[in-house]
Amino acid sequence: MGRENVKILLLSEKFEARGTSAYTLRLARHLPEQGFDLSVITPDASCVDSEVRKNLRIEEFPDLEIPLWKRRFPAVLSKKYQLESPELLHIQSRGALHLGAKLARILGIPFILTVHDEVPPSARLKLEKGICQRVIAVSEHVKKTLLEHHASIRDNITMIHSGVETVTNAKKKSVLPPGRTPVIGTAGPLEVVKGFPFLLSAAQKILSEDIEVFFLVAGAGPEEFNLRRLADDLGISKSVSFLSGLHDFGPSLDAIDIFCLTSLQQGLGTVMLDAMSRQIPVIASQVGGVADILEDNKSGLLVPPANSEKLAERILELLRNPVRARMIGQEGHRVVLNEFGVEKMIERTVNVYRSVLEESHRPQMRNNENSTV
Repeated sequence: MGRENVKILLLSEKFEARGTSAYTLRLARHLPEQGFDLSVITPDASCVDSEVRKNLRIEEFPDLEIPLWKRRFPAVLSKKYQLESPELLHIQSRGALHLGAKLARILGIPFILTVHDEVPPSARLKLEKGICQRVIAVSEHVKKTLLEHHASIRDNITMIHSGVETVTNAKKKSVLPPGRTPVIGTAGPLEVVKGFPFLLSAAQKILSEDIEVFFLVAGAGPEEFNLRRLADDLGISKSVSFLSGLHDFGPSLDAIDIFCLTSLQQGLGTVMLDAMSRQIPVIASQVGGVADILEDNKSGLLVPPANSEKLAERILELLRNPVRARMIGQEGHRVVLNEFGVEKMIERTVNVYRSVLEESHRPQMRNNENSTV
């Protein structure tokens, strides 16, 4: 492209402690290093640590969450950003697609959409020809499910794995050291699709064998009350800690010896990658994009989804063989280092940006007839 300081807008939903928000923050942190002038638009960034925000240009518009204003706000935003002349809009998730497509149309600029999850057949994506230039899928599984119901985007879809910061040797944790109570943990938004009840049921099975172990569930969400009540009903509440109100999952991951991903559906598994970067061995449901990351019995352990019996068995395998647990953690770290580092994500995203900007002609964008695919 040969130009620096190209103005890019990132449009995000409300920031939360979850992988999609971490994805946006990593783009916001690293894209300016590649010569892009970046602004992040979101209804709420209160979850982002104040120290992180100091170095990022994040602009909050709380009215974006008000249904009436959602219809009017693209015009309001366009007046602000027309003065700054952005050249590209990157919509960070499909939940922001409707608003983002309107904003891009008013500004007369192309947009890129990142899809992190499985798109159900009933949720058709309205992607306008000439304005939506690329769709980024975070895993081969997400790409495949998108193409099953949106074949028209075949030529414009790109798979780019979400990348994570690789942890230095000095910060890698000691897994299952002797003389310390093991911590089995998970982290993510507390939602039904994450399958956390199966971890609690597995915890009950493990604790019933009189094994000294502690369980940690980090995150917040609509299922928190139900999960706490389930822990009480299972009689394990004294051995389970719930941590909510977090800015990020880093400190929680640092306390965990074995990470469990119990999702019933999964686009990729960014928090799991963060655990692997710390050499923490992982046990994960064999769903969605997990297959892009883990090789069973090598870089992690796989279990059938919604199967607490098998999950308990595999946790016990690692508890009883710390040497094997550490070897799996080390192999997981190698996989992240070689294939899922944030540097690769940034490089591939920048290539998409440059390709779109080279192909796009703004006068054509403004005169586009906005047909829908």
